[in-house]
Amino acid sequence: MKSQKNNRMLARFMFYAGNALVGLIFVSPLLWMIAASFKPEIEIFANINSITTFIPLHFTLGNYTEVFSRLNIPQILGNTFGYIFIVLLGDLFFGSMCGYALAKLKFKGRGLLLTLVIALMSMPVEAILLPLYIEMAHLGWVNTMAGLALPFMINCFSIYMFYSYFLDIPDALIEAAAIDGCGHIRTYFQIVMPLAKTVFATVFILDFVARWNDFMWPFLITTGEAKRTVQLAVQAFFGTQPIHYGAIMAALTLASLPMLLIYIFMQKYYVEGIAGTGIKG
Repeated sequence: MKSQKNNRMLARFMFYAGNALVGLIFVSPLLWMIAASFKPEIEIFANINSITTFIPLHFTLGNYTEVFSRLNIPQILGNTFGYIFIVLLGDLFFGSMCGYALAKLKFKGRGLLLTLVIALMSMPVEAILLPLYIEMAHLGWVNTMAGLALPFMINCFSIYMFYSYFLDIPDALIEAAAIDGCGHIRTYFQIVMPLAKTVFATVFILDFVARWNDFMWPFLITTGEAKRTVQLAVQAFFGTQPIHYGAIMAALTLASLPMLLIYIFMQKYYVEGIAGTGIKG
């Protein structure tokens, strides 16, 4: 009996130790980046093969001072959060309503629309960037917030996530609301939305991370610095000679903070949303 207990304790220890080791391997580049952001330039690549590379021996805030002196941080954050806000507003509102319609409403052509949504999910965004840019140019939306954000206000993957989640809401609940005199709009806002907090949180996280990390589309559609987003601002450090890796690490650390905070505070909803939606056949 005691031997079995010891074996279980040993197995549990090995399980957690293995998970900790794998987690440390994955997070080590992030830890090195943060440590490098507080090092003088000459120290960043010193002792790269030693554990001391994760420790800033001569701590300095000079790299962050350089970032704030070279970049208009309020303007860049305003552009980025404005871009993200418009995309989130459209995707959470229109995407969820499209998913609800496909899941719960009966209308002609519903199956065809669902097939089209699924088919468009497999299309890489790079395949449509050029025609999308030409369209924005004809509309006169180059270097505008409309041209930056409006093309991504609805996402096929988000529609499918909402659709998958709403399928699990009992039809009896929708029918009971109809008997009480609720139309589809009222049913959606008063009954369906409160039940779908986890999938809304999941889409919020996925959209936020995707738009925060977006480089190619802002690079194509914006000119100059007026509408520059975070990733374009970080890239600017690579195009200026001489390259200061300390400033680059500081800029990358600052650019990573919002994503880390979102995952820390919303990981519960993210996991529940992914588990709740799944990929149903």
